[in-house]
Formats: sequence, structure tokens, C-alpha cells
Amino acid sequence: MNTTAVKILVVDDEPPIRKLLRVGLGAQGYVVNEAQNAASAQASVDEDQPDLIVLDLGLPDKSGQDLLLGWREDGVQIPVVILSSRTDEAGIVKALESGADDYVTKPFGVNELAARIRVALRHRLQQQGEKAIFQTGGLSIDLVKRIVKVDGKEIKLSPKEYDILRVLAQHAGKVLTHQFLLKQIWGPAADVQYLRVYVRQLRQKIEDIPDQPQYITTETGVGYRLREPD
Repeated sequence: MNTTAVKILVVDDEPPIRKLLRVGLGAQGYVVNEAQNAASAQASVDEDQPDLIVLDLGLPDKSGQDLLLGWREDGVQIPVVILSSRTDEAGIVKALESGADDYVTKPFGVNELAARIRVALRHRLQQQGEKAIFQTGGLSIDLVKRIVKVDGKEIKLSPKEYDILRVLAQHAGKVLTHQFLLKQIWGPAADVQYLRVYVRQLRQKIEDIPDQPQYITTETGVGYRLREPD
């Protein structure tokens, strides 16, 4: 299933740390994959293309520094947040110079790490020219915090409703075909009726007059279009 949840790869050889992050970051809505050494981390980056990597510098088979440097030399631009011991200031500086986006020192709190992750994701979104906050008329979507507001009031969306809105926002102003949206959200075998039901529900929540939408418009027989950003 292909959803737009943010995928985080945790690379650490200590099972308790991986468990802490799997549970703590999972509770905040992230999809967490794990690697216990550099080799499995490399395989995961090649296969899964995570949105962000949490990387421990002290790995058993290869240093986190060398792994990071290799990624950056290969043109891998995924944001990386480093886990480091508090005393290894030189290692932290070297990692940041090698292309890490941020760091936390052990022992750390999950909330502290989550804050670093949000900043790194927002920074990377802005670098790619995609604003972290999408705004069109009274509709705003925080693509990092996954918060949707209409005229300043937060709107509660189901995960699927949010996924549809996020994909539309990433291509705002362009028509997206039914098949493209279905493949992004449900996978290639899904029925277009799913999409129609969820778009109807979305309109009930974000449009003043759902039958006369100003944000999500229908391109008959083709798909849907989200209004261009302001």
C-alpha cells in the first residue's frame, strides 16, 4: 500500500534505542523502519527511500560518519539526524560538516528528537521548493505536522482523507487522474469508487458549499484538481 505517511529509517545497533524510537515516533504518526548496522541501512535506503534517517555514529560494521559521507557523495539528499554520545563533540561537528542536518545526544527524549526531525523535514521541503505550509484561500495544510485548517479552524481528517489532500497539494493547480490518485493512496488495483467517496467526505469538511467546491474541483471523466496556492 502506498500512503504518504513520512517514512523514517532508524539506524542503531542497540535494540532498546530502536524500540524506543519505533514506539515513540510511531505514536507521532511516522512510519518507522529499522536497521541494526550499516549494511542493512544501505539496503533500506536503496530499496525504501525513506524521507528521513536517524543515524547512530557508532555502528559495528562501519562508522556512521563513513556511511553518511558515502550517501552525500552518491548524491543521496535524504535528511539525516545524528544520534551521538554527549562527549563526542568532534564527531558531531564532523557529521554536520559531512552533510548531517541535525543531531541529538544520548540520552535523549523522544520529543526532543521529534522536534529535530520536524525542523529537518521542513527545511528539506523548503529547499525542494515545496513549502512546508500550503495555503490557498482559507485552506492551509501543514505538510510536516499534518494539520489542516479552514479559515484558521483546525479540521479533523481521517488518514486517507489527509493523504488525498496532501497529494493534491503537492501537485496543486494540476489535474491528477483518478488512476494516479488511486495508485498513490491505495495501490494500482483499487476501485475509483473509493476515491469518489473520500473526495465527497473531504469536501463536506473543507468546502463552504460541498456541491459547489472552490478548493477541490472535478475534471469530469479525468480526475481532480486542487486550487493553486496563493
